[in-house]
Amino acid sequence: MATRRSTAPLTAVPTQSQQSQQSTTTQNTFPSGGPAVSPATPARQELPVPAHALPQRSPRELLTMARRGLEEAATMRPDGLRYATAHLAALRAAAAVLAARATPAPGVRRSRPTSVWTLVVMVAPELRDWAAFFAAGAAKRAAAEAGIPRVVTAREADDLMRSAEQFIAVVEVGLGFAYQPVLEGLAS
Repeated sequence: MATRRSTAPLTAVPTQSQQSQQSTTTQNTFPSGGPAVSPATPARQELPVPAHALPQRSPRELLTMARRGLEEAATMRPDGLRYATAHLAALRAAAAVLAARATPAPGVRRSRPTSVWTLVVMVAPELRDWAAFFAAGAAKRAAAEAGIPRVVTAREADDLMRSAEQFIAVVEVGLGFAYQPVLEGLAS
């Protein structure tokens, strides 16, 4: 069964805090632990991705898993596990981009493992800053998952959780999936 691949570029909608930080500086910084939103969106390239590197789940399933991962991370006490779980949630959102955008390359043999972040840049170059940011945290995530103590501070875990949530929201909007955050304190 063929799936429809989205060709619309993913763009980020800056939050109020990002807008105020961007107005005070013109350089590409990483406010609140995540990449700044770039004003220009590069053109998307149609590049095939090896079929073995494509996710087996739908973009909606992957985004649901990413949101659940963030909820799970919010309840974790060890900073390293919170960091690793939030990073995994961002990876699932990146996989959703691949599921929606990548076209399988016919006849491509398995080669050495390729980072999801590298593949995301191939199919959605407008996410280059996000991919670089999360790729830079991969070694720290692996160390935290291995149980190395004090590899991540509480601040780093909190910052990564916020960045992962922003990234997931960017992906949801870019792929056409509406996300309605849960407002706490409202009667059901």
